Amino acid sequence: MTPTATPPPSDNRPRSPVWAAIATALSGEIASGHYSPGDKLPTEAQLATRFGVNRHTVRHALARLAEDGLVHARRGAGVFVSAAPLDYPIGRRTRFHQNLSAAGQLPGRAHLHIETRPCDQREAQALGLSEGTLVHVCEGLSLAGAVPLALFRSVFPAARFSNLPQRLAELASVTQALAAEGLADYTRASTRIVAKTATAMQANLLHIAQGAPLLRTDAINQDATGVPVEYGRTWFSGDRVTLSVTPDEIDR
Repeated sequence: MTPTATPPPSDNRPRSPVWAAIATALSGEIASGHYSPGDKLPTEAQLATRFGVNRHTVRHALARLAEDGLVHARRGAGVFVSAAPLDYPIGRRTRFHQNLSAAGQLPGRAHLHIETRPCDQREAQALGLSEGTLVHVCEGLSLAGAVPLALFRSVFPAARFSNLPQRLAELASVTQALAAEGLADYTRASTRIVAKTATAMQANLLHIAQGAPLLRTDAINQDATGVPVEYGRTWFSGDRVTLSVTPDEIDR
């Protein structure tokens, strides 16, 4: 009698989906430094060929990495490795260039729009002006190297800083521009922080997904006599910046 072969034991252990295995492999390569912050990952097509799967499976894996904060997509550009959130202190002398330099980052600004126009009710109240008084408005992007960290809008009383639009266009920072207009120093009078989500336009400028978290700050800066000199509204990318309030700000 011919003995019957015994079948191999079945493996009933649950298997992870293929996309999860791909996500694990890529996250391990990011953790080991194979891809550094700011590096662009291979395209979906290249990853699909590498792992022998379709692009939908790769897309699912990349979505998991994005949920974990390891990567972010830039519309039309690809998927990039995210940097650790930058710690951004807010205190009586908050200065963008100083904060980024202290964190080992290269500070930069890209001006999108500079104009002089009548102020609205909110701007008038913040600056202690009558509604309709002329103000200088500067809008732009705050950068760490080539990475956009925030959108900003700064409003200044035009009568006090007559040549400020030209100074802002020529100089590297608001502090330098105000100094050139005769204001040697200023301090933060108040800061209000509100959680928001990115609109389509904000997402496009910040290279983040629409609906991504934002931290919006509304701030008033004043001179040594307590007169408001700047009203600023800034939208920080919630995945790239951590705002920290210093004790001197809490005391105020």
